[in-house]
Amino acid sequence: MARIADAFGMKVLAFSRHMENPPALRDFAWTDTSRLIEDSDVVSLHFPLTPETQGFINKESINLMKPGAFLISTSRGSLVVERDLADALNSGRIAGAGLDVLSVEPPPPDSPLLTVKSCIITPRIAWAILESRERLMEIVVDNLRAFLAGRPQNTVSK
Repeated sequence: MARIADAFGMKVLAFSRHMENPPALRDFAWTDTSRLIEDSDVVSLHFPLTPETQGFINKESINLMKPGAFLISTSRGSLVVERDLADALNSGRIAGAGLDVLSVEPPPPDSPLLTVKSCIITPRIAWAILESRERLMEIVVDNLRAFLAGRPQNTVSK
């Protein structure tokens, strides 16, 4: 994602627990999560769901975002408090959201995000980058070779 943002000439702010090996981008800086949320035109989530990160995007963090900012989430649905996001989108507090994951999938008919304006929900396709598909195909080929050699691997038992 950082490489894509860099290709568009965007300044990239990032947070990591380790903050090591910064990527070779034109305009990149490590920062804390508060500054990242406050200073970003686009906030993109790329981290695991843990007790500390559950509800990371909520009313309080959304209120720190720039008016007109966008949220992208391709991580875990429960990182976002969906009602708070829906309220922010409906009120125009932030400009839009792109979500590849929701807290409940498939979403229930009364999910607040299904009728919200300025929200795009995709069917969990963020994983499908070229590298992921190549790795998947390598695993399939390795499994077939092992099976044909009489050494099945990655089997499922009943």
